[in-house]
Amino acid sequence: CYIFQDSTPGSGSLVGIDNKIEQAMDLVKSHLMFAVREEVEVLKEQIRDLAERNAALEQENGLLRALASPEQLAQLPSSGLPRLGPPAPNGPSV
Repeated sequence: CYIFQDSTPGSGSLVGIDNKIEQAMDLVKSHLMFAVREEVEVLKEQIRDLAERNAALEQENGLLRALASPEQLAQLPSSGLPRLGPPAPNGPSV
């Protein structure tokens, strides 16, 4: 938004007000960008922590499934996720 100074009285103050509004908007923008960058860093840290926790749980899950008997594995609820562990024994070929 640009206001051109003309010869009417008070027009110089309109340009000054416009400049102050623009400065205030720039200040708000810089504060918002700073806040967003901080929040992004916090979220990245949380993602890293969750990824590490997920990897540890997957490793623990794999170990527990490897140590579990087929009967114990059969009792696990079906969650739609692929099951880790020993492969099912092959039946007789017909």
